[in-house]
Amino acid sequence: KKIALTSLLAVFAAAGANAANVIDGNPLYMPKAGHFYSETAVSSHSEATDSWMITEEFGYGINDKLAVSVNTNLFEEEGFDVYGWGHLGLNATFRALDRGAWKADVYGGYVAGADSAYGRSALVVYDDAADDTFWFDKDIVNYMWKAGVRGGYTTSLWTVAGHAEFNYLESESFNWGDEGLHIWKFGIDGQYVIDSNWNLVAGAEYAGLTDDGAKNAGTWEGKLGVNYNIDATKYLGAYVSGALTHGTGDWEWADGFGFGVKFGIDF
Repeated sequence: KKIALTSLLAVFAAAGANAANVIDGNPLYMPKAGHFYSETAVSSHSEATDSWMITEEFGYGINDKLAVSVNTNLFEEEGFDVYGWGHLGLNATFRALDRGAWKADVYGGYVAGADSAYGRSALVVYDDAADDTFWFDKDIVNYMWKAGVRGGYTTSLWTVAGHAEFNYLESESFNWGDEGLHIWKFGIDGQYVIDSNWNLVAGAEYAGLTDDGAKNAGTWEGKLGVNYNIDATKYLGAYVSGALTHGTGDWEWADGFGFGVKFGIDF
């Protein structure tokens, strides 16, 4: 019995160790040492089908515990009447806990051109109505610092992970005055593996301001998706999302829903 129990625990530990290193949409994914990864997404919204966004995240595993990444996006609105380069972000993630199926990360980052529910921002914008292009305009560019923790339990069949993140949004990179916005995010994500090709993912995240007099007290955003594993190092996913906002004292569903596709590769 002891041998059987030990073997069973070893299987679960190995499954947990492997699950978080396979790029298939797992919320606890971490690239192995010396591995690069790329995740490219195209998304839109049902209430604004003439608005699209392309996002890219490119990262590298320095070792099995430390990874760095850069992310950016391009966008268009109103049938290309407005388009441009949205943001440029840098991130670092450290795997503080890696014991079998249990994983925990601490991470931090900086974003120039950070866009959020509390402020529109972009690095470069062409506006057809104004017949002008705005380059790093101080009136429309926000900057954000973020720090967070993420952790959960992952096996070869399923994963559950939670995260907590603090964001400080300002009009300048190193302006630490009282005019910036303090945004907390809390969320949970899950994955269920159907077979070697298919898995389902779902998640919910709350983002809220802690500043006095905030016009928007908070927003819940939920996501549901399916991923297809092309092979062990590549996947293709499709997602839908919706939001529940709390701006005037009552919770209300935001009009329409978001949708998108994503391609990920580890190499």
